[in-house]
Amino acid sequence: MSESDLSDAVERRRELAAFLRSRRERITPREAGLPSTGRRRTPGLRREELALLAGMSATWYTYLEQGRDIRVSDQVLDALAVALRLDEHERGHLFRLAGRAPAAGEPRPEPIDPEVAAVPLLLPSHPAFVIDGAYEVLSHNPATERVFPGLVTAGGRPPNFARWTFLEPRAREVLVDWEAEARGLLARLRTLAGARPGDPRFGRLVDELHQGSPEVRQWWPRFEVEPRGGGHKRLRSPDGGVVTYAYTAFHVAGRPEQTLVVYAASNDPA
Repeated sequence: MSESDLSDAVERRRELAAFLRSRRERITPREAGLPSTGRRRTPGLRREELALLAGMSATWYTYLEQGRDIRVSDQVLDALAVALRLDEHERGHLFRLAGRAPAAGEPRPEPIDPEVAAVPLLLPSHPAFVIDGAYEVLSHNPATERVFPGLVTAGGRPPNFARWTFLEPRAREVLVDWEAEARGLLARLRTLAGARPGDPRFGRLVDELHQGSPEVRQWWPRFEVEPRGGGHKRLRSPDGGVVTYAYTAFHVAGRPEQTLVVYAASNDPA
């Protein structure tokens, strides 16, 4: 890269940082549906609040506002555009500043409304998150990160429960009944993919899972299918204890692909 190109890239990152900060500061917590947390030293949302609404790592978002030389995916930029309530012109500007061009003609997941994204934050004591049809986590609260370690990373992509289950080593420790849980998730993923033939999101995700997981390569050809819903799950906590959780799924009105999932510790013996 020439000195001129390097200088242009640095300036573009500075512009990106300033643009993100300006749009973050124009949204009040009330507009985002967040609970009041007392007096604030700066206007608008805090960085960690916006990161939660966008379903990404607070550290990764901070890097963007610091103008660091990092690359972000289209999915992350889309999530930020929705959380920041950008219009189409502003969204295009965001992509250009990030050195990306919005994909043309490629179907994208339905954007999550800010009010829906804020719901998991209203349930601080329970793991709660919103997922789309391809198991991408569109919004989550801090309790989700504690119960599912490694789900939210600084890898520049939104967290995804299918990737976490099969490709994150810690998942096999956390999910006490890993094989049963993993096979059930894969069956639900096949069901969802079958309802959306030609959607490239599923093709990319399934290819990635095949490359990284011998279990997916073994189980996928069995054509197992299963509907998505609630149930019970045994999870191992950081101290080694096992907690049984009941989880309930709620479909978002007007957004049939999006599901709010809430976990609560059950009284059932672990």
